[in-house]
Amino acid sequence: MPQADPFDFEKTVRSFLLRHQSILDLMSKYQETCSRTNRAIAKAVTSCGCIQINAEKQPLPPDASIEDLQKYFSTHLKGKLCENCQEIITTELGKNLFYITALGNILGIPLHEILEKENSKVKTLGKFNMT
Repeated sequence: MPQADPFDFEKTVRSFLLRHQSILDLMSKYQETCSRTNRAIAKAVTSCGCIQINAEKQPLPPDASIEDLQKYFSTHLKGKLCENCQEIITTELGKNLFYITALGNILGIPLHEILEKENSKVKTLGKFNMT
């Protein structure tokens, strides 16, 4: 599958965003897409059952280093998304990305700049990025 070009996606979003030009509309649509994504994941657990969430306190030895965290922490997920749930969640994440891009466009912050800046920050800070 070819890699998506953020420049092309930004242009597409800019040209097809018709109804939600107001920053207030975009903010509420972005929040709605976040909720719909969360709901789709919850439905994969509660309605379909293709995945399970087995959450508990994550054990961390007191002498563990930051480099060791990945081997101690879990996603809490068991199973694999079925084709149907994956399609639904992919669709919802796509809508979410559309409205993130639209927010960036209207605020004059191009998606590619956001991606480049975040990528650079993550690479620079490495494992210390999210502590």
